[in-house]
Amino acid sequence: MMILLPPSEGKAAEGSGPPVGELSFPALDGSRKRVTNALVRASKRRDAIGVLGLTPGLAGELARNLALRTAPTLPAADLYTGVLYDNLGLRTLDDEAWSRAEQSVLIFSGLWGVVRITDRIPPYRLSMGVNLPPLGGLGTFWRPRISKVLDGVPGLVVDLRSATYASAWQPGGRSATVRVFRDGKVVSHMAKATRGEIARALLREGTTPTSPEELAKVLDTLGYRVEAVPPTRAGRPWTLDVHVT
Repeated sequence: MMILLPPSEGKAAEGSGPPVGELSFPALDGSRKRVTNALVRASKRRDAIGVLGLTPGLAGELARNLALRTAPTLPAADLYTGVLYDNLGLRTLDDEAWSRAEQSVLIFSGLWGVVRITDRIPPYRLSMGVNLPPLGGLGTFWRPRISKVLDGVPGLVVDLRSATYASAWQPGGRSATVRVFRDGKVVSHMAKATRGEIARALLREGTTPTSPEELAKVLDTLGYRVEAVPPTRAGRPWTLDVHVT
């Protein structure tokens, strides 16, 4: 089973380890270097804030991008903060759940493509939704490259990503995209918390559902009210509608 997560805009202030080195999925290293080089160049531009889709208050983030090649690193498990990661609570998992997280949790990134929780990376600022010169839209850039790496990995895919990051890889009919409803309406901020809770519950439970239908049953036993919606056509993901109060 793979659990797909987005990154978070909020990140730890700094790392304490050596500069970025070997990462999971080394087949992506060449593409990571291209994006890093393009991001450094873009961050030097006079219109860098606009190019990277930042608000003026985030101008200080450009310094992080300029230091990418030499900046101290920390594990992705510690880098990403925010509502989803607060509710996932990776560092509070027991040893067995942590081991499962090492194997199954994949974090998508506009800069790194996809990483595991133990990969050491520096703080940065780059959304998958950015059109980064000269590479273009990062979702489009990463999709064929990540597909080559992940299409052959077997198992159910639990997709907890936002739409922006889902554009970087489409797992097809073996995946289940989680939507969160409250009072009959799709919610966004609460969805982050619920997705973090669901990931945590699956890691702690240690079950290995092999289909979206089985996943819906597992979540039901864990106390969630879930409706499994089959795809409208072959090769598309299932949707799991989780209803919260």
